[in-house]
Amino acid sequence: MNYILYDGSVRKALLPFTYTKPVADLRIGILTIRQKWEKHLGFTTTTLTEEYLEEKYPMVEMDKNIMINASFLPTNSLIEIIKGLKVNQAIYKDDEIIAFYTTDDQDEVNFETYEQIDLKEDVLQIRNTWDLFSLNDEAIRLDFDLITEGRISQPIPEGVNFCNREDIFIEEGAEVLFSTLNASTGPIYIGKDSLVMENSAIRGPFSLGDDSVVKMGTKIYGATTVGPHCTVGGEIKNSILMAYSNKGHEGYLGNSVLGEWCNIGADSNNSNLKNNYAKVKLWNYETERFAKTGLQFCGLMMGDHSKCAINTMFNTGTVVGVSANVYGSNFPRNFTPSFSWGGAAGFSEYPILKAIETATLVLERKGLEFDEQEKRILHHIFEETSKYRNFK
Repeated sequence: MNYILYDGSVRKALLPFTYTKPVADLRIGILTIRQKWEKHLGFTTTTLTEEYLEEKYPMVEMDKNIMINASFLPTNSLIEIIKGLKVNQAIYKDDEIIAFYTTDDQDEVNFETYEQIDLKEDVLQIRNTWDLFSLNDEAIRLDFDLITEGRISQPIPEGVNFCNREDIFIEEGAEVLFSTLNASTGPIYIGKDSLVMENSAIRGPFSLGDDSVVKMGTKIYGATTVGPHCTVGGEIKNSILMAYSNKGHEGYLGNSVLGEWCNIGADSNNSNLKNNYAKVKLWNYETERFAKTGLQFCGLMMGDHSKCAINTMFNTGTVVGVSANVYGSNFPRNFTPSFSWGGAAGFSEYPILKAIETATLVLERKGLEFDEQEKRILHHIFEETSKYRNFK
């Protein structure tokens, strides 16, 4: 069977992270959503997404296909139902479609003719950006069980303090040096060839991606995910770094999500709680206004390729778009548009050629190429987000 992950109705609500990638390639827990589905299904998947992303994330359609809404996270029982789908059948949770069967000779899909299969069990769905960190605790636990089932961890090295050995999994090539791993509050996963330096203190649930580094004396509270090829330091709580991003110095990051290729300057901090303890509102690209999150704790949402200088302060519930550079004293506005350059004193437009030049240099440091395909995607995002850069 051919499985295709599609963005669904939540794609705009998940901006700025979905400017540069499909919903399926967002990371929550240990794995990306795509990796979760592929591990459960035992098959690779392709993607139905925005036209400007299709070159990088193409869709492969065959005679028989099952379309899966990528905002839902898989479970064993859901996988069984999906694998049993027949022609003109669709799985629903409440009023939203999770998956449906199609064939290449269907001119259009008319769900009025489909048999509706209602899913009874609770499943995790990512509807908003803040769901990524809010649901990360449960997502890490599910991924930990999925990845470690039937496998044996590398031994915990001498000199490492730990609680709940059975909920600590260390992959081959990883190093943990004279640190504390407390899995009494949730599992701890240490990825391949990663490094936890001396005197770090980690409370689960926690995931450290392959080839990532936790610097000396770092303090990490769950539920936190550090994706592959990241470097972290300072203090982090209930946050996600998707991949290739750095928060390598002192400073606080809490209830936040960083995309890929982000960098947080030394001694930068974000607030995750308003002084009056009120519920946080967050910029929503779908409605183009600040939306109620219903959360008392909500920090920073930063899109791919964005950065901040040393000693930057982010207010509670701040959204930073793609390829933005934030610097200066005082708190910048709670919404920083993509390709912005500046801070509390004001912003100017970050020219697309300069943004591409920086991205090229950043990827070169990791031995990667920012190729023509990536440049076209960034050009499209620059044009699409121009309406937000009405700086005066």
